[in-house]
Amino acid sequence: MFDALAERVQSVIEKIGRKGRIDQETLEKGLREIKLALLEADVNYRVVSKFIKDIKEKALGAEVIKGVNPAQQLVKIVHDELVEALGGDAAKLELKGKPAVILLIGLQGSGKTTTAAKLANYLKKQGKRVLMTSADVYRPAAMLQLKKLGDKIGVPVFLEEGEKDAVKIAKDALKKAKEENYDVLIVDTAGRLHIDQELLDEARRIKEEINPDETLFVIDSMTGQEAVNIAKAFDEAVGMSGIILTKMDSDARGGVALSVKGVTGKPIKFAGVGEKIEDFEPFYPDRVASRILGMGDIVSLVEKAQEVIDEREALSMQEKLLSGEFTLEDFRQQLKMIQRLGPLHQIIRMIPGLGSQKMLKQLQQVIDDKKLKRIEAIINSMTPEERRNHAIINASRKRRIARGSGTSVKEVDALLKQFVQAKMAMKQMRKMQKKMAKKGGRFPFPFM
Repeated sequence: MFDALAERVQSVIEKIGRKGRIDQETLEKGLREIKLALLEADVNYRVVSKFIKDIKEKALGAEVIKGVNPAQQLVKIVHDELVEALGGDAAKLELKGKPAVILLIGLQGSGKTTTAAKLANYLKKQGKRVLMTSADVYRPAAMLQLKKLGDKIGVPVFLEEGEKDAVKIAKDALKKAKEENYDVLIVDTAGRLHIDQELLDEARRIKEEINPDETLFVIDSMTGQEAVNIAKAFDEAVGMSGIILTKMDSDARGGVALSVKGVTGKPIKFAGVGEKIEDFEPFYPDRVASRILGMGDIVSLVEKAQEVIDEREALSMQEKLLSGEFTLEDFRQQLKMIQRLGPLHQIIRMIPGLGSQKMLKQLQQVIDDKKLKRIEAIINSMTPEERRNHAIINASRKRRIARGSGTSVKEVDALLKQFVQAKMAMKQMRKMQKKMAKKGGRFPFPFM
């Protein structure tokens, strides 16, 4: 989402880093570039002005720290200001009621219904008993969509088919949630293609009736700056406690995320980062700022790994890797584990040292998801015996595997060669680990 902005900001910091010190002329030139990049990213003008003003004051007033170059100092200042613009400290849900009620509001097409299911799935994983309902009486498809999503994630959906009073549906859903002792009720409301008084009045009446713990406005990040103005109008008319940003994985310019807190005063609490139900996460301003500056986000990567990869499975794979008993079958399993983490470009940008735009462009030339799919197709075209013992794969077997996977013999050869090299490297690693163990040390294997 922030690729274009990240590239410009990182480029400016790199240029300043070549200087011996941060002087006013160099800083102002760099800040003009950052200001232009922010405006092109559709960030609110008042937010941009404050952002640039605060950076300039802090950068020129910063004391030169011994051993820290100008780029490092500027990175720290820009990082802090980005965090502030994105909302400061991470905002958590305030769920105090029994049941706690979450009301979702926003325009049609913003992704409210899908977001309701994503949020329900997120809370269910935390051990909450969740009930969903749709108070959209204008689009029957919205109710059916929510029911279908609820069935998919195992969360019940309260529906009153034929009922035309949205307020009554919300009220009845709350009654059911209380009677059946649910922890959380999520109420999805109707949307329009644009703001109108009828929409705002209905949302306000629903809110007055069910008294929600959280009223969350759902914004499509691809809408641009206009979404921030819409959010402000909803807040003034209905009132809201926070924001959920959808489609954060898109090529949107990022203006919404950087503007909405400054304009509405309300924090972003969650972000949709993909099409799958699982692609939903709390919004952490400091982590997003780190990604924009190419500093990586190892905390989110580890959390994601813990969520989608079984610990025993990971430890078993690690043992096989270091013992030299690693087979192509194990390699296939490892590929599946990696794919569970998400697209490669998203994983790479979370790794410190690899998250810069320059590094990402270099890595994309040699690593991409399509190549992983081709490798998986080659391994899938092998027999179980071939996967367990790659040494038996002769010329005729290679031709058969290439035909079966829709690849070439050259690609099959390349995969086998890389696999053999990886096994040799793992054996060397094992030897080093044993040597260090004898000396009382510990081999720093990743994720151990």
